[in-house]
Amino acid sequence: MVANLEGDSGRGYYLEMLLGSPPQKLNILVDTGSSNFAVAGAPNEELTTYFDSEKSSTYIPLGVEVSVKYTQGSWTGTLGTDIITMPKGINGTYTINIATISQSENFFLKGIKWQGILGLAYDALAKPSSSVETFFDSLVNQANIPDVFSLQMCGAGLPISGTGTNGGSLILGGIEPSLYKGEIWYTPIQREWYYQVEILKLEVGGQNLNLDCKEYNSDKAIVDSGTTLLRLPEKVFSAVVEAIIQTSLIQEFPPGFWSGTQLACWVKTEKPWTFFPEISIYLRDENVSRSFRITILPQLYIQPVLEYGENLACYRFGISSSNNALVIGATVMEGFYVIFDRAQKRVGFALSTCAEMDGSPVSEIKGPFTTADVASTCVSTISLHEPLLWIVSYTLMSFCGLVLLVLVILLLLPARCRHHYTDNDLVNDESSLVRHRWK
Repeated sequence: MVANLEGDSGRGYYLEMLLGSPPQKLNILVDTGSSNFAVAGAPNEELTTYFDSEKSSTYIPLGVEVSVKYTQGSWTGTLGTDIITMPKGINGTYTINIATISQSENFFLKGIKWQGILGLAYDALAKPSSSVETFFDSLVNQANIPDVFSLQMCGAGLPISGTGTNGGSLILGGIEPSLYKGEIWYTPIQREWYYQVEILKLEVGGQNLNLDCKEYNSDKAIVDSGTTLLRLPEKVFSAVVEAIIQTSLIQEFPPGFWSGTQLACWVKTEKPWTFFPEISIYLRDENVSRSFRITILPQLYIQPVLEYGENLACYRFGISSSNNALVIGATVMEGFYVIFDRAQKRVGFALSTCAEMDGSPVSEIKGPFTTADVASTCVSTISLHEPLLWIVSYTLMSFCGLVLLVLVILLLLPARCRHHYTDNDLVNDESSLVRHRWK
C-alpha cells in the first residue's frame, strides 16, 4: 500500500478503486473528516468518468436518499451496495455501502482528478444516520484487519495545483515503518465522531499566544485530511496573523494575503520562507500530565501556487479562519505521518520521511512537556451547537404546548363566542410557517 495515493494539498489526495461487476475504475478522495463513501453516479461537466450503477450486475439499490454538506460543497444521492477492490490496497473483494451522487453543488470542482470521496471518520457522522456502516468498518469486519489506518501525504513545498501530482500512502490496517522516522507521539481521541483531539496551546516563532486553551478547541479541534488548510477559530486566527506580522522580516502585507484573496509574489531566485516564523501546536499526550508539540516550518504554510511570467513565483497563505472548529488539515498533515488508531482511541504523529525540502526537514516533533501551566481540560463537555439545539427544542415544545392549550379553550367555549374567520384571517403556509421552520 506504500505510494498508493496521488494528488496535491490544493485538491486532495486520492486512491484508485474498482467498483462493481465488471469493474469500473475511479479515483477516490481520502477524507478523515466525513464518513460516507460516495461516488459520482451521473455525468458531470467537471469529471471525465463516473460510476454507472446500471452497468454493474452486483449493485443493489437500497432506496434511501442521502444528502451531505461539507464546509465547501454538497451533494445528494441514493444509497446502495456493491463490491469494491483496491489495486494498491487490502487484497480481496468487499461489499460496501456506496452513495451514488446524482446532484452536487461546488463539490466536483474544475481540475480535480477524483470522482468520489472516501469518508474515514466514525459512523456518528454517516448520513442519513449512523446505522449506515462506514467503508472502513466494513473493511475491518470483512478483511479481519486491525482497526487502525495511517496516512502520509507528500506535498511539502510543492505547488498546490498543476499538471503533475504528488504521492502519498494510505495504509489500511496498520502502520508502515518506512514512512516515518523517530518516535510516534499519541494524543487521545476526545470523542468518536470526527477525529477530535485536545490542543493545549499555540506558539508562533517560539512565543506563546497566551490565549485561554478553550479558544483552541472552540467548538472542536479535529484532524481532517479532506481540509486543505490549517483552519483556526477566528480569535486564534487573528492572534496568529498578528504574531506572524510581528515576528516576520516583512512588516507590510496586504490584508488580502491573510484572508486568502491575494497572492504574494517573489522573484524565483528568492525563497520567501526565510521571512516567516515556525508555528507549533501543543497536543495533550496519552499521559494527561504531559504534552508534545508538532511544529510546521514556513515551507508548509507559505505555499507555492503558480509562476507569473519568467521571473516571479507566487504563494498563498495556507491558514484560514473558521467559525466552528480548529482543523488540522493538509497544510499540517503534509509534515507528518499520521496514525488513526481507532482501536486504542488515539491519533499518532511522527515525522514523515517525505516532509523535506532540499534535504532539510520542514516539520518537527518534540516532547514531553509538562501541562502544569494548562487547565485540566481544554475541551468543552458539549459542543457549542448542542446547547443551542436544546434551547430551540424546549422553546418549540413550550410553544406547541401553549398552542394546544389555546385550542382546548376554544373548543370549550360556547359556539356564539367563537370567531368566524374570513379569508383574510387565514395563515398562508408559504409566507409564514415554511419561512420560519427549522430545517
